[in-house]
Amino acid sequence: MKLFSYQNFMTWLLVAFFVFAGLLNVFPPVPLLEDYHRWGYPDGFHYITAALELLSAYWQAKSSLKWRRAGLALGGLVLVGALITLVLNQQWLHVILPSLVLAVLLFQFKQKSLRCAL
Repeated sequence: MKLFSYQNFMTWLLVAFFVFAGLLNVFPPVPLLEDYHRWGYPDGFHYITAALELLSAYWQAKSSLKWRRAGLALGGLVLVGALITLVLNQQWLHVILPSLVLAVLLFQFKQKSLRCAL
């Protein structure tokens, strides 16, 4: 198996994105907490988001196709939730990054095999 491929690169890019996003929600800066409040989410909801993002990253990093697909599906659900929140709150510029990540995630999900050199 090749150690470097476009598919492996995209897998690890998604894993890094979800780890970063998860850690950002575990240790949120004040403006992010204010966003959650403004969006109407209950206190501590960012911890639920963080847990889902980190779990998605963990599953995507596993070598099993079943777990990798589960991680992609969970990550997709988190991104759809984020996009719905942003659209409902008319934060159009903030929609760009989650939309791009969702496109990459969907492309990865459609691959027949999700190999990764661990």
